[in-house]
Amino acid sequence: MTSTNASDDLRNSALHYHRFPRPGKLEIQPTKPLANQRDLALAYTPGVATACEAIAKNADQVAELTGRQNLVAVVTNGTAVLGLGAIGPLASKPVMEGKAVLFKKFAGIDVFDIEISATEPNNVVEVVAALEPTFGGINLEDIKSPECFEIEEKLKARMGIPVFHDDQHGTAIIVAAAIVNALELAKKRLEDVKIVTSGAGAAATACLNLLVSMGAKRENIWVTDIDGVLYEGRNAINPWTGVYAQKTDLRTLAEVIVGADVFLGVSAGGVLKPEMLKAMAPSPLIMALANPIPEIMPDVAREARPDAMICTGRSDFPNQVNNVLCFPFIFRGALDVAASEINEEMKQAAVTAIATLARESASDVVARAYGETVAFGPDSLIPNAFDPRLILRIAPAVAKAAMDSGVARRPIDDLEAYQDRLTRFVYRSGFVMKPIFAAAKQTLRRVIYAEGEDERTLRAAQVIVEEGLAQPILIGRPSVIATRLERYGLSIRPDKDFSIVNPEDDPRYRDYVALYQQRAGRRGVTPDLARTIVRTNSTVIAALSVLRDEADAMICGLEGRYPQHLQHIDDILGRAEGVSDYTALSLLITLRGPLFIADTYVTFDPTPQEIAEKARLSAEVVRRFGIEPKVALLSHANFGSRESDSAAKMRRATEILREIAPELEADGEMNADIALNPLLRERVLPDSRLTGEANLLIMPNLDAAKIGTQLIAVIEDALPVGPILIGPARPAQIVTSTTTARGLVNVTALAASQVETPL
Repeated sequence: MTSTNASDDLRNSALHYHRFPRPGKLEIQPTKPLANQRDLALAYTPGVATACEAIAKNADQVAELTGRQNLVAVVTNGTAVLGLGAIGPLASKPVMEGKAVLFKKFAGIDVFDIEISATEPNNVVEVVAALEPTFGGINLEDIKSPECFEIEEKLKARMGIPVFHDDQHGTAIIVAAAIVNALELAKKRLEDVKIVTSGAGAAATACLNLLVSMGAKRENIWVTDIDGVLYEGRNAINPWTGVYAQKTDLRTLAEVIVGADVFLGVSAGGVLKPEMLKAMAPSPLIMALANPIPEIMPDVAREARPDAMICTGRSDFPNQVNNVLCFPFIFRGALDVAASEINEEMKQAAVTAIATLARESASDVVARAYGETVAFGPDSLIPNAFDPRLILRIAPAVAKAAMDSGVARRPIDDLEAYQDRLTRFVYRSGFVMKPIFAAAKQTLRRVIYAEGEDERTLRAAQVIVEEGLAQPILIGRPSVIATRLERYGLSIRPDKDFSIVNPEDDPRYRDYVALYQQRAGRRGVTPDLARTIVRTNSTVIAALSVLRDEADAMICGLEGRYPQHLQHIDDILGRAEGVSDYTALSLLITLRGPLFIADTYVTFDPTPQEIAEKARLSAEVVRRFGIEPKVALLSHANFGSRESDSAAKMRRATEILREIAPELEADGEMNADIALNPLLRERVLPDSRLTGEANLLIMPNLDAAKIGTQLIAVIEDALPVGPILIGPARPAQIVTSTTTARGLVNVTALAASQVETPL
């Protein structure tokens, strides 16, 4: 795929993403019921007056009676948007909505994006300052330098809530964390090192200010911009950057970089030349953060200086400096203690938390989820942006620093309980698929698709190729696939991006027939029938390809019935050792968090032994998502309250599960509301072995599983993933006729990630 085609595809996909199913990326949802006249009376008149009067008497009550303390304004005037420049406030709105989504997804913070049609700093200040009663914090974004300094400075002086310019301080915090760890590896001290920048804008200035507050010496800092070195007496230097002007005759980056320990690039691509690197000190840190083209490409830097540690702003290289590593979690900590500002102590606490996390070994849960992780070292100076531990380290550190420095108006009494609350949020954040995608990308696996001509498969294949998730193999007629690629405007092409197995004309046909006859001959498949089936049944071809090691995993099910696909998989691939029957585990990603339900497609009325095995196997799959399973075996009865056959079955299944998997946090039989509401469970059975909300529901039969899954999916507007087939000897997944292209991408990641260790 050419870069032009890839760029066009991204543009078209981005426009489609923003337009459908409704314009934009945000909506407002009520947090309280409004189902009857009494609800209306409480939410609005006359009941709302009581809340207003309480706030009028005590302003602190606003945090308990409204959503203000969890509401942040993302504010811009559109004068310095991403790499787009001064495109204005209206055109900047998609970016601000995107920032709002990150706040919500990563830290559960609500956001109103505010685009201001004003460029004069005082006008911006007046607008934003007047909004203080609405918000718990202000995030300034994409405002050009040097106006951004003046705007932030004046707003911080006037407002009693945190004001944070993320372009400055978010970048500074991640940069500082990387520098701390790089100097640790190089056995250097911050107060001794020479730092040289390329770029003198908001981000560079904020980085240097933070480093100075941490111990760097101003006399060791050299700043360059498009006009060369900042030196005393140079014209047109703003007061915020001017503090770093040096008394020197040196005028170029090449001259001042000699002997430098750290290069900080926040300027333009290609400005740092290989010969400049050779003049730097031993074990230098190169922070080439310009996007999309860094000041120097990592491979070029590595060739010039093999001992260098390298950071970029790009996700396709190690050590990505990405603001999302910190800004949601800094605000989370600041809001949770009602901080009046985000001060230097809070920023330094965030730096320490990030740097320390990068040095930690991955927990068992994280290691299982992400597979092989890079240990702390030159290629792992800062954590992965999707590390679920970020919020658990940064938010409490920031909150504590706010309390210790006296800017917290609502201190947290129990930091351990606060940590527990954040932990529960992590597994409700909607990023449950991230570990599976990370595992899939570690090794590019060959995934074969039975319905290769289907539009959903072709659209999914486009994404899979672009994302580097797998090597697609499509079963279908080449002419049909080519025609449909053109019709749908897709740029992937056979041989270059994916392979094709043509069921009408494949040289391996006789070998496939012989192997199928060998595998299924004693299940009523005659040689003549084998020839017909191999010619016409793409699921059989896919399974045979996996069996012959021509593919690593298979996906089928867009057409036909689930039991038929499963029968072919069983005939050809068989079951994994120690598995008595297959299980279909469905994942629903809801606003409450991920919810797994089994068995949704395979066994109509399982025995207690089968239910216990399904629970054990399903729990193993849940752990692959980086989630500790909390298993509830559901019934119409609660812990022996009824003596029906169904209740007795689930009771016995619970006993068996405790015998075969005593380490599992599991209990039953219980109602669904008891499983999902720990307060109700406490009333019914205080000594239940299950704590908190269950995340894995084991159903008594197929009717309950299927109906329950569909009801939750529709009512909660949940994103379904799967069903996930558990039990085949080789990686195989069966989707359904309603699976979307997005769903196929998710299942592809699942199938690819299970190659080494089948589900």
